[in-house]
Amino acid sequence: MPNSQTFLGRQPILDRDQQLLAYELLFRNGPLGSGNRADILNPTHATATVVANVFAEFSVNDALGPYQGFINVDHDFLFSDLIEVLPPHLAVLEILESVEPSAEVVERCQQLRDKGFTLVLDDVIEVAEENRPLLALADIIKVDIMKLDADQLRALVDELRCFGKKLLAEKVETVEQFELCKALGFELFQGYFFAHPVVIVGKKINPTQVTLLRLLSLIMQDAETSEIENAFKLEPGLVVNLLRLTNSVSCGLSIKVTSLRHAITVLGRRQLQRWLQLLIYTGCDRSELGVNPLQQLAATRGRLMELLSARVQVRDHEFSDQAFMVGIMSLMPALLGMAMEDILDQLPVAQRVRQALSSRGGALGHLLHLVECTELTDLDPLEEACSRLPGLTTECLADCLADAMYWANNLGQERVKETAVSA
Repeated sequence: MPNSQTFLGRQPILDRDQQLLAYELLFRNGPLGSGNRADILNPTHATATVVANVFAEFSVNDALGPYQGFINVDHDFLFSDLIEVLPPHLAVLEILESVEPSAEVVERCQQLRDKGFTLVLDDVIEVAEENRPLLALADIIKVDIMKLDADQLRALVDELRCFGKKLLAEKVETVEQFELCKALGFELFQGYFFAHPVVIVGKKINPTQVTLLRLLSLIMQDAETSEIENAFKLEPGLVVNLLRLTNSVSCGLSIKVTSLRHAITVLGRRQLQRWLQLLIYTGCDRSELGVNPLQQLAATRGRLMELLSARVQVRDHEFSDQAFMVGIMSLMPALLGMAMEDILDQLPVAQRVRQALSSRGGALGHLLHLVECTELTDLDPLEEACSRLPGLTTECLADCLADAMYWANNLGQERVKETAVSA
């Protein structure tokens, strides 16, 4: 597990279909409250710490799952022996803009590329004569779109086309920015645009999502099994998925479940509720490979809130269940295109769940705010959020975050495996 001095953050990198492809690994260092808030005075040490965490303390599977990890590389780290221990199929080397494109740097990058590493040139905002050798050598060119207006971005893309490289748009925070970059030919995207709700007035959710919300409502109200069974029958795809779930190895069953009623009984209301909450993010269409980044982020939030809640209110299982629900539901506005209040009106959630989701109020709201802060590159909000929950230590937060990443990654891998088998 990570030590109390270190956090490992990660930001998703998506393709044009908004499927999760990789993560950029972010260095955070220093105990909260110490004044040392991830001020990267020594980039080489920062990168070395990320490498040590990912490939030793966290383990690769915990931090990355089946995805590649983009790792920042400064001049010193580029020439260090440590870079040689990285697995080329997992580690993508992101050459920072601070690296001067000297002849020896270009030669070193060529050596690493020959060893099988993928190279990314970071924060490109212009094509200058001095950076042309690295632009020609890189596999991916990352553009910081926040430093350019729309016209400047179009002009830069026109200049970059002659290099024939994949373009990655960085700091994409709105759907409008995503659509512009997509139209310009960008293939990869980094930023939380996919998690920001775009509320469409009068929008109606699709029939499958209606059924899922109705099922959640019935379970929360402790409805009769027969009523839950009848609701399931409206969606045959859900029935098939439920039978698969209960017959999976993870359920530890010694018998095969063949009926819907038996599956509901065997799985139990608590696990059924959690499965439905996650299924809302994936739907019933299992024809597509890949992982919805909203599901990954929601699953990580839900699991992290559950783990932290057990430290805040020990042995309060209802509080932990509600914490998981708050984490999962926090991204539903982005998924459904509806205001949170409209979603909550369809579900009989407890008052403290509603308060947390509506205004970040109460203990659950404070936990949600803390979890949201772990997704930011700036540690100042995280420090402030931690101060409102004095029972949580830095070491506890780091350990729980690693566990939540691992849990969410496994969910994504299982879905891809099941889709491949059924294809």
